[in-house]
Amino acid sequence: MPVFALGSWNTWDRMEFDDAVRLIQRAAAVGAAFFDVAHYNMGPHAENARTDLIFGEAVRVAGLAREDYLLCGKLWLWEYPATSFASQMETSLSRIGVEKADAVVVGDYMGPIDVRQIVTDVAAEIAAGRVGSWGVNNWQAADITLALDFAEAEGLTPPTFAQLKYGLARRTMAEGAHYGELFRSGRLALQASDVFEGGILAGKLAPERKIGADVGGIREQIVAVYPELARIAAGLDATPTQLGIAFCLANPATANVLFGVSRIEQLEDNLGALELLDRIGADALRAATAGLWVDRAVNADGSW
Repeated sequence: MPVFALGSWNTWDRMEFDDAVRLIQRAAAVGAAFFDVAHYNMGPHAENARTDLIFGEAVRVAGLAREDYLLCGKLWLWEYPATSFASQMETSLSRIGVEKADAVVVGDYMGPIDVRQIVTDVAAEIAAGRVGSWGVNNWQAADITLALDFAEAEGLTPPTFAQLKYGLARRTMAEGAHYGELFRSGRLALQASDVFEGGILAGKLAPERKIGADVGGIREQIVAVYPELARIAAGLDATPTQLGIAFCLANPATANVLFGVSRIEQLEDNLGALELLDRIGADALRAATAGLWVDRAVNADGSW
């Protein structure tokens, strides 16, 4: 599993096509050919986005065979079970132009869910050969624990990772009481997502594009800590983005950091996080950035 994954929300559809091709080729060359590509047309993501169509064409023009990259899709719970997982996968895979996703993230709900049925239906997609493994996004900890226990009892494939907001400013969801023990025990791995708060922690203090939910209503506080983040990064001879990614990788639970890039220069910059982590060390990075944690009082349990 590469430690980096490239997201698709508001990325491929904001690029020139030739630039998207070059970005995919570069990601493959540096061992980061892991792409999170969703069909954004359900619930709050009913955007009629073409990002998955663009990615499918770009990866083929880039010359990558299917075995040359990992693909992570999305299964949305907004309109499930009325829109079945089988239907969602068939639509998503056909738009990308492939037959299987190596993994899927099952996510986003704002009301009660039937966890046992979800686990059973994901298992059916795995049995059908459309999915390899799966994780969750924005689930309450009690629901993911039930999913793990039910899968084990029934001999079904359990979720293996959680894609959660995690970064220098937002740490409670992954490190707090709800999910913390699941990660510490090894029952789940963490895929760090939205690590730059929609670009704010990369220096874009007033993002013009749509960005993720502001859990706890703390976005103004996050904007306010950016100057200190930039100061710390400069003192470590690093960029703010390198510091943000290195922090995520310093957590032993982190299997992968998911970020969006729309320019190849952004990818090159992000790659420097590995050198920073190796040079400074996990403990020193956490100590240096302890004051940037602004959601300590937010009881973030993974859900909306």
